[in-house]
Parts: sequence; C-alpha cells; structure tokens
Amino acid sequence: MSSSLSAVRFPSLPLSSFTSSARSRTRVFSATSAVAPATAVEVDAERLEPRVEEQDGFFVLKQKFRQGINPQEKVKIEKEPMKLFVENGIEELAKISMEEIDKVKTTKDDIDVRLKWLGLFHRRKHHYGRFMMRLKLPNGVTTSEQTRYLASVIRKYGKDGCGDVTTRQNWQIRGVVLPDVPEILKGLAEVGLTSLQSGMDNVRNPVGNPLAGIDPQEIVDTRPYTNLLSHYITSNSQGNPTITNLPRKWNVCVVGSHDLYEHPHINDLAYMPAIKDGRFGFNLLVGGFFSPKRCAEAVPLDAWVAADDVIPLCKAVLEAFRDLGFRGNRQKTRMMWLIDELGIEGFRSEVEKRMPQQELERASSKDLVQKQWERRDLLGVHPQKQEGFSFVGIHIPVGRVQADDMDELARLADTYGSGELRLTVEQNIIIPNIDNSKLEALLKEPLLERFSPEPPILMKGLVACTGNQFCGQAIIETKARALKVTEEVERLVSVTKPVRMHWTGCPNTCGQVQVADIGFMGCMTRDENGKTCEGADVYLGGRIGSDSHLGNIYKKSVPCKDLVPLVVDILVNKFGAVLREREEEAED
Repeated sequence: MSSSLSAVRFPSLPLSSFTSSARSRTRVFSATSAVAPATAVEVDAERLEPRVEEQDGFFVLKQKFRQGINPQEKVKIEKEPMKLFVENGIEELAKISMEEIDKVKTTKDDIDVRLKWLGLFHRRKHHYGRFMMRLKLPNGVTTSEQTRYLASVIRKYGKDGCGDVTTRQNWQIRGVVLPDVPEILKGLAEVGLTSLQSGMDNVRNPVGNPLAGIDPQEIVDTRPYTNLLSHYITSNSQGNPTITNLPRKWNVCVVGSHDLYEHPHINDLAYMPAIKDGRFGFNLLVGGFFSPKRCAEAVPLDAWVAADDVIPLCKAVLEAFRDLGFRGNRQKTRMMWLIDELGIEGFRSEVEKRMPQQELERASSKDLVQKQWERRDLLGVHPQKQEGFSFVGIHIPVGRVQADDMDELARLADTYGSGELRLTVEQNIIIPNIDNSKLEALLKEPLLERFSPEPPILMKGLVACTGNQFCGQAIIETKARALKVTEEVERLVSVTKPVRMHWTGCPNTCGQVQVADIGFMGCMTRDENGKTCEGADVYLGGRIGSDSHLGNIYKKSVPCKDLVPLVVDILVNKFGAVLREREEEAED
C-alpha cells in the first residue's frame, strides 16, 4: 500500500485593501445554466404573504400553509428543534438509552432529525448509536487548541472515531455517542467552537478565501465578513431562531481572491467584491445549489451592498427565503426554485422590502475579480504578503484524519507557525505564518511524508465525500475507492497538469462532482454477467475559477471495477495524458 493510502483508515475493498491590479479589471460573473427569468413574473399578492409567523420566539409555519408539506416540515411543527439547545433539552435526551428513545416517535425524531440543528447526525443505518458532529468554522480558520480538543474527542472512540475535512472548509468528527454530547458541547464552547445550526434547514459554514490576510494578491480579507456572518447566523453561538426554520439548507460565501477558491457559483448567496462610487462593497450572486434532481449555478441579483451592509443583506435574503420558500417536495425547496417562481426581479424586490431602509442599490460595473486569471495551487510552499513568512499547503488524502494526525497538525502549527490551521474546500490544510528560517525543518517532519505538500499530480485535486462507510445515504464506498482508483490510474498514465477528480456516494453530491474535471457519482448497476454491483455515473467538464460552469454526464452506470480503464481513456483522449509504457518507449 502506498504512502497516501497508509494515512487513512478505511474498510477493506474487494479587511485588507484591494490590490491595484484588481482595480484595473472588471468582470461580470454569469451562469450559463441559469434559468431564472430576467424580469419580474406576475405573482398574486396572496403568494407574497409570509408562510411563517413568530410564536414564543420561534418562527413556525402558519396553519393555512400546512397542506402538502413534506415530512421534515411536520417534524419541525411537532416540536421545535432548537429547544434541544436553547432550553437544554439535550441534557435530558442524553440520559435516555437508545432502546428507550426508539420506542417513542418524538424522541426517535429527536435523534434522527432534530439533533441536526445541533450539528449531530445519527448514523442509524451503518453505525447505530453513533453520531457525526459537524462544526462551524468560518473561513476554515482554526487553532491548535481547537484541533487538539477535537482529537481528544475522537480518540476515545477508537476505530469508530476519526475526522474529515469537508468541502465547506469545515471539520466533521465521527464516532460520537449520545451520552457524551452535553460535555462535548461544553468543551467546544470552551475552545471557541460550535456545532450549532450546521445541519438540516439551516445556514451552512460561511466559506471564504483560505489565504485571507496572507495572500499577496488578495482583493479583500474575507475573515471579518465570514466571522460576522457566522456570529449573526448562530447569534454568537447562542442560537438564532429567526433563521432556523428555512425551507431547506442554505450556503453562503465571501469572495476575496481572483482564483475564486470560494466557489461562488454553487452558493445560495455569494458576495463578489466590487467598487461603486468610490466605495468598497459586493455585487451579489444568488441561487447556486446541487441536489439529486437539479443543479443550478448562481445568477446575478443585480444588486450591490456596501461592506457595512453584508449582514443586513444576508438577513434580508434569508428572511425572503424563510417567508416565501416552498415547503412541499424536498427536491424543489432550495432557494433557486423560489427565484424561478418570482423571477429575479421579483425575488430582488422581496429582498429589498426586507432591507433596513427598504432600498437596494443596483449592481456595480466595477467588479474587482479579474476575468483572465490562472488559478493558483494552494499546495506546497508559497510566500505570504508578510515579508519573511510563508504558508505551506499540505495534502490530506480525501480529507480523512485520525486523532494522532490532528495532534501532530496542532504541534506543527505551534512549532513552525502561529498556532493556526486553515481548511480548504478541496479537503486539504494550510499551515500559515511560517518564518522562512523554519521551512526546511518543517518539510522534514515525518507527518509530511504522508500529508505531503507535493503529492502525486492526480492526488492533488482528489475529493471524496464520506461514502457508505459512515453515511446511510451513500450508495457506494468512496474515500478508499477514490484513492485506490487514482493510484492505479497513476501507474498507467503520465499527466502534465492536475486533473480534479471528485467522488460522491449518491445524487446528493456532497462531493460536488459537477464542478470536477472528472466526477464519479455512486449508483448501483450490473456487471457483464448481469450481477448487481457498485458503480458510478461519470461526469466531465466541470470548471472552477473565472470561467466556471457545471459538468455533464459522460457515461452512466459504469461498474466500479471498470473505472480504471475508463479514466485512463478519458485522461489520454481529453487531458493529454500519455500511457506510461509509451512514455518509456519514447525514452528508450
């Protein structure tokens, strides 16, 4: 087994100022697959009546709008999920055995649904009684102290405990058992972390530039904005019940790089830096999302807000979605469906009504993101804007770490940097603020033999969701298979530039296969003998950066055992790869 595989435990398989260069270029971000009508759609006044109302500090669906709602909405109506936190219901729930919990629908729904408002996901299908816990980590910035605490949590769970870097710059930890949850929540608070409102119909982790504040070419430091967003979303980790009853999950990012590391085109709300009348602020994109039945790129809202209005704008968009969003078929409840129904101007009008002064400026033509920009590699050693300091991006194979790995990462951050780590949406980690005099010693550290700053070229862009090792919705195993297939392909072909390959275990596409050069979405299929086996739908053509767009299906229902030759063929014919045997013949 190679070094990249040995790092992972799996089941066996059969506000800084914008740069001068940014001022000189303008860019309007567009989405080729956008379908939202450009003008306002005729909508009855009754349709614009808010569907929720405040009751005892929580927003609940009005009685008149409860016909045809989905099962998750019914669970929310039966019992307010946030009460498990704000009224400390988790303390009592944690004292009940799983056997007793399963006897009563209310408590069974608590552990399977409502605890997601606290960031806890019961793994009923594959790991009954075990939970995944998702943290909030705005901008992907964390500390050595926080990392050590998370390591201490997962260590006690042995082989069931591990951590994953997610595609939203975040940590997920696994193996948690219910009786431990109250103490874990207290421990998180003590180190400045929270898991609150990180699942179900809530706002996900705010994403920003992973190089914020250290990038010589950044447009703006995104950390103040992502921190403000996170504080607003969770009301400083105390819970914000005004936005915890959304029709569906909701993603937000703040762009600070020309590289678009933040992936704005797949967020429900993206802040794009722009100047208007000499003022710094953001143009806005809305509606980007993935789902099993539809994927859509974000579209321009034709609106600009000053930097001081980042939170009021976010609040207005969320309240428009909360008040008017559809709550029937869960496949049609993301915000873009509302934008489609109202038209972009109609949706914009609803947002404007909810702004403090009921005003919303039109978009600026002076977008600061450069259109022609070659996306830079985050892995390896790179100079910071601070003279004499560098950051080192290290590759975490498919984002999986164990407790000892997390302790070592914390030690490296303390010994060589400033005690800080940064997570990326590619499931890798950056160690910033390293004095250049310490670089040589850092690069000799044993951990970096497994978590390499210079991994094999096809490993660089490899992303994989949790897969069916832990996730009950995943159809296939992803993480170990992604590594295995990639290593086999690397033995057969030579490539000269990175090719981003993403794996997702099911159509929910947590692995974001539609933005990959080559994507693999898990499915069940049949082999040449007609026998049912694990397979994948293969996607091609996803792009990120200045010319971003979503990929399309290339070949459906490919048995997993047949993926290596297919990927080799794709790499040779579409990405200029050379078969290694031919490469050797040429050298001879």
